[in-house]
Amino acid sequence: MKAAEFTEQFLAQLEARNPGQPEFLQAVRVVTSSVAQYVLDHPYLIKEKIMERITEPERVVMFRVPWVDDRGEIQINRGYRVQMNSALGPYKGGLRFHPSVNLSIMKFLAFEQTFKNCLTTLPMGGGKGGSDFYPRGKSDGEVMRFCQSFMTELQRYIGQDTDVPAGDIGVGGREIGFLFGQYKRIRDEFTGTLTGKGLNWGGSLLRPEATGYGVCYFAEEMMASRGFGFEGSTVTISGAGNVAQFAAKKARELGAKVVSLSDSDGSIYDPDGIDEEKWNYVYMLKNVRRGRIREYAEKYPTATYFKGQRPWGIKCDIALPCATQNEIEAPDAKALVENGCKCVCEGANMPTTPDAIAIIQGAGLLYSPGKASNAGGVATSGLEMTQNSIRQKWTREEVDAHLHTIMHDIHSACVKYGDEEGTGNVDYVKGANLAGFIKVAESMLDQGVV
Repeated sequence: MKAAEFTEQFLAQLEARNPGQPEFLQAVRVVTSSVAQYVLDHPYLIKEKIMERITEPERVVMFRVPWVDDRGEIQINRGYRVQMNSALGPYKGGLRFHPSVNLSIMKFLAFEQTFKNCLTTLPMGGGKGGSDFYPRGKSDGEVMRFCQSFMTELQRYIGQDTDVPAGDIGVGGREIGFLFGQYKRIRDEFTGTLTGKGLNWGGSLLRPEATGYGVCYFAEEMMASRGFGFEGSTVTISGAGNVAQFAAKKARELGAKVVSLSDSDGSIYDPDGIDEEKWNYVYMLKNVRRGRIREYAEKYPTATYFKGQRPWGIKCDIALPCATQNEIEAPDAKALVENGCKCVCEGANMPTTPDAIAIIQGAGLLYSPGKASNAGGVATSGLEMTQNSIRQKWTREEVDAHLHTIMHDIHSACVKYGDEEGTGNVDYVKGANLAGFIKVAESMLDQGVV
């Protein structure tokens, strides 16, 4: 049997068991395509049904989240926690609060998280959770009441040695604080059960910056192989949240000119670049005022706001998609290629569609999947868990050194498994998927049929 045939047969069986879950099936297809030949070359993996086991969550929890808004009206949302795989350690992965949240997206994120966490080399399994609740436009009181109701149910299934959630889209420092407070209140314990905590109560220095910084560190490793870097380059970034903000900051520190940011309403293009003053404005706009990115163009006349558009038509050397899944589609990929982009490094989870990936790789651009390049966030969450466990607090320099080392090691693993026949041409998708798969699969086999 050929690898392509194996992939299609397996995906057909998986789709029959998981109808109506396109995001999950997309994520599994990408991984299966990368590992199919390895599985065929190691028949014991087929006999032990490792593909069937690795794509089936160990546990899926769905629950009702009732809460009362400021008008005194009862609202009902749906909560999720997908505990995908614990072969390497406690389930670890963020919570997402966004109207798009559904079971398919939660399973895709938990599946990706399993391999991402594995690549960090830290002892963490894979999980993901969230709700279709939308914090945008809600008062602090409404967000608090929702978070308390959400945690009242979720706390049954998590713990520092069981499952350690963190933040994701829609879940920042405010939400983590409310969630942790309710967990502590119910369980009567102060442990590292959540990461992304405030610095005053168990959080790690550099955690807010870690995903964005890690994306840039990984991109540096990739670009060094072709003799260029951030210095003097033009960078487009999507998103305006935590990952995008700190990717922009680090890219600028490394000598690049960052010319775009975006949110769900549209994008801004600033040909003069986002300098320190402008970055500080974005930080206050999104984290304190919780405003919209169009306000940037209203304040800075050098910028143009494109309503309902993504930034991928802007000419750039480096593209960092840091918003959400499937935000770079085939036409966007063609525009990036035609405009001379040399490197696409993912800061979001699965932001590039399969068709777009094929175009980007076919044109010879450097391309990194999020499970490799955005692993700095969960890696630093793992470092926060370590600090909580040993009751110590590391300096910013210590955490940054650990983060640098982890991103370097992830890049080395991708090169090891993705170097095509020793040519030096690295398929980072294959490398990341194969490196993560082998370690998780072998660990599962060591632990028996569980």
